[in-house]
Amino acid sequence: MDENTGVFVSRWLRSLGHEVFSVYEEARGIDDDKIIKKAFDENWILITSDKDFGEKVYRERYPHRGIIFLRLENERSANKVAVLQRFLENYSDRASDNFVVVTERQVRFAKMLL
Repeated sequence: MDENTGVFVSRWLRSLGHEVFSVYEEARGIDDDKIIKKAFDENWILITSDKDFGEKVYRERYPHRGIIFLRLENERSANKVAVLQRFLENYSDRASDNFVVVTERQVRFAKMLL
């Protein structure tokens, strides 16, 4: 869980039984290169609102185990939880190894360039 996603979302995911590494709680301030590398090395799906991770994946070709990019109009924690809950209910089986753009209205699985 990237730093910008927040503690509320981390705690909510843990309450559902998910194992969560929260940059905000455990490694505040580390740079994006270290975050994406840690997520890959430790087999985590990264949840973020940071557009820079699209750059890391598509331009810089960083490997990943899955990235859920929350592109939300409403950045409040309760909205993040509601959006993620809908995503998990409908698409959790497709999160691994995909770059997924999630908004309040849609879910888009971005194509990987070769």
